[in-house]
Amino acid sequence: MAQLLFLIILYALSSLVVAMHNSTTGGCAIIRPPRDGGIRYRGLTQEQIRNVQILPVDYEIEYICRGNRVIVGPKVRKCLPNATWTDITLHSRCLLLCPRVWTSLENGRVALKPPGPPVEGTVLHYSCHAGFMLEGRNITHCTKLGKWDSPKPACLYDRNYKGKKKLYIGALFPMSGGWPGGQACLPSAQMALDLVNNRTDILPDYELELIYYDSMCDPGESTKLLYDLLYTEPIKTVLMPGCSSVSTLVAEAARMWNLIVLSYGSSSPALSNRNRFPTFFRTHPSATLHNPTRVRLFQKWKWTKIATIQQTTEVFTSTLDDLEQRVKEAGIEISVRQSFLTDPAVAVKNLKRQDARIIVGLFYETEARKVFCEVFKEKLYGKKYVWFLIGWYADNWFKIKDPSINCTIENMTEAVEGHVTTEIVMLNPETVRGASNLTSQEFLGALMNRLGGKNPEETGGFQEAPLAYDAVWALALALNKTVAPLKAKGRRLEDFNYNNHDITSEIYRALNTSSFEGVSGHVVFDAQGSRMAMTLIEQLQGGSYKKIGYYDSSQKNLSWFGNDVWIGDGPPADSTIVIEEFRYLSQKLFAAVSVFAGLGILLGIVCLTFNIYNSNVRYIQNSQPYLNNMTAVGCMMALAAVFPLGIDGHHIHRSQFPVVCQFRLWLLGLGFSLAYGSMFTKIWWVHNLFTKKEEKKEKRKHLEPWKLYATVGVLLAIDVLSLMIWQIVDPLHITVEKFTREAPKGDLDVLIQPLLEHCTSEKMNTWLGVVYGYKGLLLLLGIFLAYETKSVSTEKINDHRAVGMAIYNVAVLCMITAPVTMILTSQQDASFAFAALAIVFSVYITLVVLFVPKMRRLITRGEWQSEQQDTLKTGSSTNNNDEEKSRQLERENRELQKIIQEKEQRVSELRNQLVERQALRNRRRPSSGTNQNHNNPSPPSSQPDPKSLLPPPGYPNPASDNHSSLPPNFSNSSNLYQADSKISRNHCHNSQIPLLYK
Repeated sequence: MAQLLFLIILYALSSLVVAMHNSTTGGCAIIRPPRDGGIRYRGLTQEQIRNVQILPVDYEIEYICRGNRVIVGPKVRKCLPNATWTDITLHSRCLLLCPRVWTSLENGRVALKPPGPPVEGTVLHYSCHAGFMLEGRNITHCTKLGKWDSPKPACLYDRNYKGKKKLYIGALFPMSGGWPGGQACLPSAQMALDLVNNRTDILPDYELELIYYDSMCDPGESTKLLYDLLYTEPIKTVLMPGCSSVSTLVAEAARMWNLIVLSYGSSSPALSNRNRFPTFFRTHPSATLHNPTRVRLFQKWKWTKIATIQQTTEVFTSTLDDLEQRVKEAGIEISVRQSFLTDPAVAVKNLKRQDARIIVGLFYETEARKVFCEVFKEKLYGKKYVWFLIGWYADNWFKIKDPSINCTIENMTEAVEGHVTTEIVMLNPETVRGASNLTSQEFLGALMNRLGGKNPEETGGFQEAPLAYDAVWALALALNKTVAPLKAKGRRLEDFNYNNHDITSEIYRALNTSSFEGVSGHVVFDAQGSRMAMTLIEQLQGGSYKKIGYYDSSQKNLSWFGNDVWIGDGPPADSTIVIEEFRYLSQKLFAAVSVFAGLGILLGIVCLTFNIYNSNVRYIQNSQPYLNNMTAVGCMMALAAVFPLGIDGHHIHRSQFPVVCQFRLWLLGLGFSLAYGSMFTKIWWVHNLFTKKEEKKEKRKHLEPWKLYATVGVLLAIDVLSLMIWQIVDPLHITVEKFTREAPKGDLDVLIQPLLEHCTSEKMNTWLGVVYGYKGLLLLLGIFLAYETKSVSTEKINDHRAVGMAIYNVAVLCMITAPVTMILTSQQDASFAFAALAIVFSVYITLVVLFVPKMRRLITRGEWQSEQQDTLKTGSSTNNNDEEKSRQLERENRELQKIIQEKEQRVSELRNQLVERQALRNRRRPSSGTNQNHNNPSPPSSQPDPKSLLPPPGYPNPASDNHSSLPPNFSNSSNLYQADSKISRNHCHNSQIPLLYK
């Protein structure tokens, strides 16, 4: 004994020394691997492993085994700061694994000691369920060779057994996670099992037993648990999962195992797919059952536009797809559809930006808090907004402190006030005893006792607890219904296995025809295996939920309590109310311009009357009065176009507006053609007659009036034809231009939509381009012709200079007005003022320039009086044109007389110069002749050579010597100037003297 104590002390001292050494070196010493195994050093090479003695703190090693051996004990060790390895007191060994088939027993139980993998030293204890007998040993050991020391036993049916046989239900209850519904649903299901097992009229020969695990509402965790349920004894007759994501996984796998799945807490619409989930039933109605209720409420409150925001999970996506289909059939539009994965901030901002008012939110409770924190920040709540949420949240979900949000409870309470929830009726509102012989209130009392006084608001799944309770009862009643049909086929429920399709088919048929009163209401399944139920409608009023109605989708019956409360005067509008407001022309402006237009028409009438009355006056006749009459009429038509130009919806009905459009176009078009066309015709013919070559001018001296009228007619016909083609091919009609919406003054939930009526056609720009192009060319040509003829004087059209001035003004105003009015088309007052004033000024200028000078001349000179008196004396009219020509020729003859006198004076001067030059030559000749006489005899004297008397080049011939050498016009100046200075008319016509014009 003393030696043993000495060895222990020595071992302790050595361990202490090693520990002290390791602590001083700052690491852990390398340890030996287990037998038949090794150690994996992470991050080290083989050479480093051979040389290293101390491994650093936090370094991890992993044990590995050779062959079919498995590690028993810690598989990974970590170096601690105290220089020791984790779990150093637990040994790790590499042992052979015995076959796992021995660890399960059909219709029995297997107890494994110690727990873990079946390796050397593992002992299995076997037992059979009630009604079965064990054949074989009830215990077996795993040897060092990896084999069991006895054959696997079997549980055989005991035909002499008189007790109850057990049927096992494999269940997954989420006790934690996103929806911890198992906290209340598991006690509810156990309470139902106790009642069923105690009933003698339901499954009298059987006992239901629940085998359950915590799925944590996680599909990944549930996969492992489902594997354990299916691969461990006993055989499960039915599976009962909760959570939509977990139920989807279980229902897809169950078809491969020939199992019925009955869910108590799955609402995903995707689970209603019979092709994908052929053996699935649920007592929790589909989430799509909310949608008929929502659509009915939208219709009740007369909403035609909604918005949605959802968490991106299958259950909410499929629910929203169903809602979209239903609202489309009801004529309701989903204007905004937003989704998010974890952070709803961007989605909520988009709802605000797109003016969402009626918003359906589909998300879990934890995400709901995130959403409404963002709702508070964006001010997406209050009297303008209504939120529709899922009703299975806890009643105080918005008051629970959540570290993932930065909003206070007060903020959350303010943001969620007034929202509406639609919730499946999960507790029968009527006092009715159903299949379990309990009323809904008695059930709640029994459940509260089983929960031990826990607060229902803080217990997950408390609202769904009646569904779990009724799920167990639905299963028990269905199994009870299958006993007789199976017995008739020579089968029993206890014979069920994962390959027996007959028993599964009987259970399916029994569940599909289930119909009973439960604590959650009437339990019945539709063709997709989903529960059919009523919907409860609640509203959050003053921080607590109030029932405001029920809706039965099967009967389409809405029971309304009428106690809904709204922050504003009533339910808000589904969008901002837009009030359409037409923009009309300022009546003061229209009246002022109309006065000017009326005065202009009156002035046109005065000018037209004056021109017609004095049409026989010579001066008026020489101005082509008929063209002036056309100008006056065209000006009055253009002014008349001002009135329809200012008429809009303020004066007439909208149906009459196209007629006004036609009046505008035709009056202005024809008025321009008459007024400007007549002026253009004058200037055109003046240019043709008096700016041509001299030899062609004589042919066009006589201007026929019909040519002038024909020119105006051609211009007018072109306009009429183009306007007719326009109106036939593409007639004018009314269009409405919309402007940016405006907010009114005050806190009103409305916007003003300004509207403006226009006269237009389908290809308005094309037609305007053609008309403006044609008119623009005429204006430019008119300006050119007016400039070319500015210095021409003619009595045939004596007012062409005034016409040219009028053309300048009209052209400038038109070329400025046309593009400006196109730019200002959206500003009714500015556009009308610019166009109307341009018309008024053009007409006023034209009338004043053309007619006022004529009036002034006739008034100041009294020409019409003298001509009328002459007409009375002679009894016949005088040829005014011939008299005017005579006076003109007299003036020209006087001017020519002056020119001839100047020429004669020049001729005299040249003659004198010639005489002087001849005398000088004569004086020089004698001296030269004397010198020559000494040598030669002088020639006889002779007369001067006539050629010597000719003037130098460039000078005229002397008139005194030969008058016939002068031009014919100057051969006899006395013939031009008679004693009484009178030229006969015949002489005027035959005269070759050209007319002079300034």
